[in-house]
Amino acid sequence: MKKNREKHAGSPAEETAEETVERAAAANETAEEGTPAQAAEEGTPAEEAPAQPSAEEALQKAQAEAEDFKRKWYSVTAEYENYRRRTQYQSAQRYQDGRADVVSKLFPIGDNLARAIDACNDDATRKGIEMVMAAFRKVLEEEKIEEIYPLGEPFDAEKCEAIMAVEPAEGEESGTVRQVYRKGYEQNGKVLRFAQVVVVK
Repeated sequence: MKKNREKHAGSPAEETAEETVERAAAANETAEEGTPAQAAEEGTPAEEAPAQPSAEEALQKAQAEAEDFKRKWYSVTAEYENYRRRTQYQSAQRYQDGRADVVSKLFPIGDNLARAIDACNDDATRKGIEMVMAAFRKVLEEEKIEEIYPLGEPFDAEKCEAIMAVEPAEGEESGTVRQVYRKGYEQNGKVLRFAQVVVVK
């Protein structure tokens, strides 16, 4: 009987309530080691939250961004306006050049009409040709095309093409146009066809 009691006294099942509480408390302390609260108590530095900008700083930043966007908008608007004007001018110029090219094809017709008038001996026929010539000149006028007919004027290489040079006659100055072999035409200062002339040496 005595031996049985000694066996029971040393078994885990007969552990006192006080010992059970102490063992649980020890386990609790072990589990709580390394927690943020303990780290703070031990002097471990905690992470600081980033400082929020003040209302005045936020306003200044927003105003700076607004100014930047405004400058960019002005720049883009100016570039677009320049592009629009440039393309508008180029389109108008191409259209004008196209019209001038079409009218230029009529220049030989005007040359032939002038020759027909000079060679015509019949008054009625001459009058009919002159009416056609008048219509031709009206087309040129509407297109603001002017004749280049520099007879007796100093030779201008920008408007004339010298096809022959002749000795000067009495009273003639060197470099003047003695004869216009073929008229030239210009439009708004742009030569559409050079005049072919005979120049005094």
